Amino acid sequence: MAVPRAKTSKARTHRRQSINMKLTAPTLVACGNCGNPVLMHRVCPKCGFYRGRQVFAPENNG
Repeated sequence: MAVPRAKTSKARTHRRQSINMKLTAPTLVACGNCGNPVLMHRVCPKCGFYRGRQVFAPENNG
């Protein structure tokens, strides 16, 4: 059975864990209708289109 020769230091442990805990930025794509950056596979909140179809009518806040 494998046994470690020495205790793993806190610095080494934290360095290893920090590599795996990095957050990744969400992938944004341009809306096919208006060009607004949106999350993939989501309805565009600006124009209400998804895959070339109008899913909902957006409210004009202006």
